[in-house]
Amino acid sequence: MPPRNAPADAAASTESPDGPRKGLVQIGQVAERTGLSLRTIRWYEETGLVVPTTRSDGGFRLYSDDDVARLEVIKRMKPLNFSLEEMQELLDLLHDLGHGRGDRSALVDRLQTFHEAATDRVTTLRKQLDAAEGFAGTLTAQLTAHR
Repeated sequence: MPPRNAPADAAASTESPDGPRKGLVQIGQVAERTGLSLRTIRWYEETGLVVPTTRSDGGFRLYSDDDVARLEVIKRMKPLNFSLEEMQELLDLLHDLGHGRGDRSALVDRLQTFHEAATDRVTTLRKQLDAAEGFAGTLTAQLTAHR
Protein backbone atom coordinates (compact mmCIF):
# COMPACT_ATOMS: atom_id res chain seq x y z
CA MET A 1 0.00 0.00 0.00
CA PRO A 2 1.47 3.44 -0.89
CA PRO A 3 2.04 5.91 1.94
CA ARG A 4 -0.97 8.01 2.83
CA ASN A 5 0.90 11.24 2.26
CA ALA A 6 2.11 10.45 -1.26
CA PRO A 7 1.55 13.16 -3.87
CA ALA A 8 -2.08 13.41 -4.93
CA ASP A 9 -1.48 14.58 -8.46
CA ALA A 10 1.12 15.26 -11.08
CA ALA A 11 0.68 19.03 -10.73
CA ALA A 12 2.64 18.86 -7.49
CA SER A 13 5.67 17.62 -9.40
CA THR A 14 6.19 20.74 -11.52
CA GLU A 15 9.32 22.70 -10.72
CA SER A 16 8.71 26.43 -10.38
CA PRO A 17 11.15 28.97 -11.86
CA ASP A 18 12.02 30.01 -8.30
CA GLY A 19 13.37 26.56 -7.38
CA PRO A 20 11.40 24.38 -4.97
CA ARG A 21 7.81 23.62 -5.82
CA LYS A 22 5.26 26.12 -4.56
CA GLY A 23 4.03 25.37 -1.05
CA LEU A 24 6.66 22.70 -0.44
CA VAL A 25 9.69 23.00 1.81
CA GLN A 26 13.00 21.21 2.01
CA ILE A 27 14.04 19.04 4.91
CA GLY A 28 16.12 21.78 6.58
CA GLN A 29 13.09 24.05 6.76
CA VAL A 30 11.01 21.16 8.13
CA ALA A 31 13.66 20.59 10.81
CA GLU A 32 13.53 24.27 11.78
CA ARG A 33 9.72 24.30 11.91
CA THR A 34 9.40 21.10 13.92
CA GLY A 35 12.51 21.16 16.08
CA LEU A 36 13.38 17.67 14.83
CA SER A 37 16.84 16.80 13.55
CA LEU A 38 17.46 15.98 9.90
CA ARG A 39 18.46 12.49 10.96
CA THR A 40 15.18 11.98 12.84
CA ILE A 41 13.11 13.19 9.89
CA ARG A 42 15.00 10.86 7.56
CA TRP A 43 14.47 7.98 9.99
CA TYR A 44 10.72 8.63 10.04
CA GLU A 45 10.87 8.46 6.25
CA GLU A 46 12.74 5.13 6.41
CA THR A 47 10.08 3.71 8.74
CA GLY A 48 7.31 4.94 6.42
CA LEU A 49 5.68 7.26 8.97
CA VAL A 50 6.24 10.39 6.89
CA VAL A 51 7.32 10.24 3.28
CA PRO A 52 8.12 13.51 1.51
CA THR A 53 5.42 14.55 -0.91
CA THR A 54 7.95 14.60 -3.74
CA ARG A 55 11.56 15.35 -4.59
CA SER A 56 13.04 18.21 -6.52
CA ASP A 57 14.74 17.65 -9.86
CA GLY A 58 18.00 17.63 -7.89
CA GLY A 59 16.71 14.89 -5.58
CA PHE A 60 15.99 17.04 -2.51
CA ARG A 61 13.12 15.92 -0.30
CA LEU A 62 10.14 18.28 -0.50
CA TYR A 63 7.51 18.30 2.23
CA SER A 64 3.97 19.67 2.23
CA ASP A 65 2.16 21.24 5.18
CA ASP A 66 0.37 17.89 5.66
CA ASP A 67 3.74 16.12 5.89
CA VAL A 68 4.89 18.62 8.52
CA ALA A 69 1.63 18.16 10.44
CA ARG A 70 2.26 14.38 10.48
CA LEU A 71 5.72 15.00 11.92
CA GLU A 72 4.21 17.22 14.61
CA VAL A 73 1.79 14.42 15.60
CA ILE A 74 4.69 11.96 15.80
CA LYS A 75 6.75 14.42 17.83
CA ARG A 76 3.91 14.75 20.34
CA MET A 77 3.35 10.98 20.56
CA LYS A 78 7.02 10.14 21.15
CA PRO A 79 7.30 11.33 24.79
CA LEU A 80 4.20 9.26 25.56
CA ASN A 81 6.02 6.13 24.38
CA PHE A 82 3.65 5.22 21.59
CA SER A 83 5.14 2.54 19.34
CA LEU A 84 5.85 3.11 15.65
CA GLU A 85 2.88 0.89 14.85
CA GLU A 86 0.61 2.95 17.09
CA MET A 87 1.91 6.15 15.52
CA GLN A 88 1.19 4.80 12.03
CA GLU A 89 -2.26 3.66 13.10
CA LEU A 90 -3.15 7.09 14.52
CA LEU A 91 -1.76 8.90 11.48
CA ASP A 92 -3.83 6.66 9.19
CA LEU A 93 -6.89 7.13 11.39
CA LEU A 94 -6.54 10.93 11.37
CA HIS A 95 -6.05 10.87 7.60
CA ASP A 96 -9.17 8.74 7.11
CA LEU A 97 -11.25 10.95 9.41
CA GLY A 98 -10.01 14.08 7.66
CA HIS A 99 -10.86 12.70 4.24
CA GLY A 100 -14.19 11.08 5.10
CA ARG A 101 -12.93 7.56 4.49
CA GLY A 102 -14.00 4.43 6.34
CA ASP A 103 -16.59 3.82 9.01
CA ARG A 104 -16.72 7.16 10.84
CA SER A 105 -18.18 5.66 14.01
CA ALA A 106 -15.46 2.99 14.22
CA LEU A 107 -12.78 5.59 13.51
CA VAL A 108 -14.07 7.89 16.25
CA ASP A 109 -14.18 4.94 18.67
CA ARG A 110 -10.55 4.16 17.85
CA LEU A 111 -9.65 7.84 18.26
CA GLN A 112 -11.28 7.72 21.69
CA THR A 113 -9.04 4.78 22.57
CA PHE A 114 -5.97 6.80 21.56
CA HIS A 115 -7.23 9.74 23.61
CA GLU A 116 -7.64 7.55 26.69
CA ALA A 117 -4.18 6.03 26.21
CA ALA A 118 -2.60 9.48 25.83
CA THR A 119 -4.42 10.78 28.91
CA ASP A 120 -3.28 7.77 30.98
CA ARG A 121 0.31 8.23 29.82
CA VAL A 122 0.24 11.94 30.66
CA THR A 123 -0.97 11.06 34.17
CA THR A 124 1.92 8.61 34.54
CA LEU A 125 4.40 11.25 33.36
CA ARG A 126 3.00 13.77 35.84
CA LYS A 127 3.53 11.28 38.68
CA GLN A 128 7.09 10.67 37.51
CA LEU A 129 7.70 14.40 37.30
CA ASP A 130 6.35 14.90 40.83
CA ALA A 131 8.73 12.22 42.11
CA ALA A 132 11.66 13.77 40.22
CA GLU A 133 10.83 17.25 41.54
CA GLY A 134 10.62 15.82 45.06
CA PHE A 135 14.05 14.26 44.65
CA ALA A 136 15.51 17.52 43.30
CA GLY A 137 13.98 19.30 46.31
CA THR A 138 15.63 16.82 48.67
CA LEU A 139 18.98 17.45 47.02
CA THR A 140 18.43 21.21 47.30
CA ALA A 141 17.75 20.82 51.01
CA GLN A 142 20.88 18.70 51.39
CA LEU A 143 22.97 21.31 49.59
CA THR A 144 21.56 24.08 51.74
CA ALA A 145 22.21 22.14 54.94
CA HIS A 146 25.81 21.36 54.03
CA ARG A 147 26.99 24.73 52.70
